[in-house]
Amino acid sequence: MINNRNIYWYFVGILPTHFCDDVIKFAQEKNKEEAQTGFSKKDEFTVFKKRAKKKLLKTRNSTVNWLDEFWIHKELNQVAEHANRSAGWGFYWDAGEAIQFTEYTKGQHYDWHQDRWEAPLNRPNNFFHNTNRVLSMTVNLTDPKEYEGGHLEFATIEKGKLKKYRCTEILPKGSVCVFPSDIWHRVTPVKKGKRISLVKWLSKRY
Repeated sequence: MINNRNIYWYFVGILPTHFCDDVIKFAQEKNKEEAQTGFSKKDEFTVFKKRAKKKLLKTRNSTVNWLDEFWIHKELNQVAEHANRSAGWGFYWDAGEAIQFTEYTKGQHYDWHQDRWEAPLNRPNNFFHNTNRVLSMTVNLTDPKEYEGGHLEFATIEKGKLKKYRCTEILPKGSVCVFPSDIWHRVTPVKKGKRISLVKWLSKRY
């Protein structure tokens, strides 16, 4: 369904409950790690480790692990292609990263950010060398009765003024939001319970 001049495109309950449950069960058997941002690396937390971590947690606080299984990619790729056509974006991509499985508990959040890098990645001899993200998607794996807060929000500049949008349409379990990777967005703090989601990025090679 269209919303807000195609800032994002959403599907309510498009993924079956059993798929969501299977992903959660599969992912929770893997080791979790503290979420990072595109500008932070664990090996940078040396002399200023405490200060750097404190700064990171103000921006992002959650746990993640990574899923690169074909059956998950296949399901989400179909949704991304549907959104890309329906929204009229016409994006082209030829690379996709591992999917991020994210858990937010009380007080955890992710402040305003973009998924697109400032420039294509410079990683010689790496599959993702000279790529940049063009399309992002968030999948809600949790029943909305299981948590409070944790809203996905977007921000744009319209007629010189900041305007925010809250994507309440994807609260039902199995719902998906797809959006261009250069759109500013955030996840507000969870107030109660646990919010579980998938995040997938699709990239173009330059």
